[in-house]
Amino acid sequence: MSDIPNVLKKIIARKLEEIDERSAHKSLGDLEKSIAVARDSDLDPRGFAAAMASTIASGHPAVIAEAKKRSPSKGLLRDPFVPADIARSYQAGGACCMSVLTDADFFAGSEHYLVEARAACSLPVIRKDFIIDPYQVFEARAIGADCILLIVSCLEQRQMQELNKLALHLGMDVLVEVHGGDELEQALSLGNQLLGINNRNLHTFEVSLNNTFELLPFIPSDKIIITESAIHSRADVALMREQQVNGFLVGEAFMRADNPGEKLRELFF
Repeated sequence: MSDIPNVLKKIIARKLEEIDERSAHKSLGDLEKSIAVARDSDLDPRGFAAAMASTIASGHPAVIAEAKKRSPSKGLLRDPFVPADIARSYQAGGACCMSVLTDADFFAGSEHYLVEARAACSLPVIRKDFIIDPYQVFEARAIGADCILLIVSCLEQRQMQELNKLALHLGMDVLVEVHGGDELEQALSLGNQLLGINNRNLHTFEVSLNNTFELLPFIPSDKIIITESAIHSRADVALMREQQVNGFLVGEAFMRADNPGEKLRELFF
C-alpha cells in the first residue's frame, strides 16, 4: 500500500468516516440480525463464482454487467438511473452476473441500488465498493450481496485475508482485484477462484488491455480471470477470448447505451 494512488487515499479516508457514521446508526449486531432474517428469505447467496464457472464451461463469455451512475474520471454516465430496469435489461441481454456500485460520494451509488437491482432479476450480484473493514462485509451480506470486491491496492495483506475469510464464512464469494504484477502474488495467496485484472492505471487513469495480457503467464490455470475496463468493441472481446480470458466486467460501455442489455448482446453474442 506504500504506492497507493492519491484517488484511493481520498476514497479510503472517506470510507473510514463513513463506517463510523454507519456503525453509530446501525451496529454490527443489527447487521447480524438482518443477515439471520435474510437466511429465511430469498436473499440466500446465489453463487456468483459458480455462475461464472458454469457459463465459461458452456463455452460462453461470462459477463459481469455493471450498474454505475457516475465515475470520478468520466462524470455522470446515466440519467435517469433506474437499477431495476438496468438489471432486467442485463438479464435479457445475456449477462452472467451483475455488479452494482454502492459508493455514494465518488460514484453516486447506494446500497438501495443493489437491493433494487437484485430484486428485479435472478442474477448473482457483487457489491462494488471499497471494502476495508469487517463492518462493510456484514453490511454487504445484509443487503443481499452474493459477492464482494477486495481491491489489493486498498488493503494490507493481513487485512485482506481477514475480510476474505469473513466474506466466505458469510456465504459470499470474493473477487480479488489487482492492477499489476506487484499485487498479483498477494491476491493469489488467498486461493480464491475469481481474479480481476483492472486495465486502468489508477495513477494516470489511462487504460490498456495489455495490463491483462502481461499478467496472464503468471496466473494458475484454475483461476477465473476477469478483465475489467477498456472493453469497448467485439474486437476487444475476441482478443481476450483468444487468450482464454472469458470473464469480463463491463460498465461504462453499457451505461451510455439507451438499452444496456442490447449493447451487451451486441458486444458479446
